[in-house]
Amino acid sequence: MPGAVFLWSLLGFLCGALPFSLWIGHLIARTDIRRYGDGNPGATNAWRAGGWRAGVPASLLDYLKGVAPVSLACYGAGLSGWALLPVALAPVLGHAFSPFLGFRGGKALAVTFGIWTGLTLWAGPTMLGLGLALGALINSADAWSALFGLLALLSYLVLSHAPATFLAIWAGNLAIFLYKHRQDLRAPLCIRPWLRKLLKRSP
Repeated sequence: MPGAVFLWSLLGFLCGALPFSLWIGHLIARTDIRRYGDGNPGATNAWRAGGWRAGVPASLLDYLKGVAPVSLACYGAGLSGWALLPVALAPVLGHAFSPFLGFRGGKALAVTFGIWTGLTLWAGPTMLGLGLALGALINSADAWSALFGLLALLSYLVLSHAPATFLAIWAGNLAIFLYKHRQDLRAPLCIRPWLRKLLKRSP
């Protein structure tokens, strides 16, 4: 079992490390997507650099980097329990600290959706997406919106009595997220104008 966990974790890390968004940017947008936005080689900057033509395949491939190894480990190899902890976090780590990019990488949001799809099928990514959408509705800071998504995912895990392994995976996922967004999260919430107006009208 330890050997299988190591091999699946290594596979997940290597899958996560593949800089698909960067490659898609060169192939479709004919540019280095790290010149856009916050300078990271993730799917968001692929959207900024090449619109939907680059953004859609980049997002899908980054998502699949999480789905594929975790799903195969769970349903193909039959790994479960604490064996899933390193396997699930490996794609996120690989994307965030890609050895193909000098151990620099993206902020791992798409791959986060992927690993939780592999672990929970539709439920986890749905809650993550709803929290992200709510965050984007009330504030304009991407990092804070993504944090809302992770907190919504945590609420689902707690209310559904998810196993301790899933809570540990969530904690590791959060730690990587906080590190990669540490600069962005120093800025306060940027409340949307419509909500500021609504709050001012409240008695």
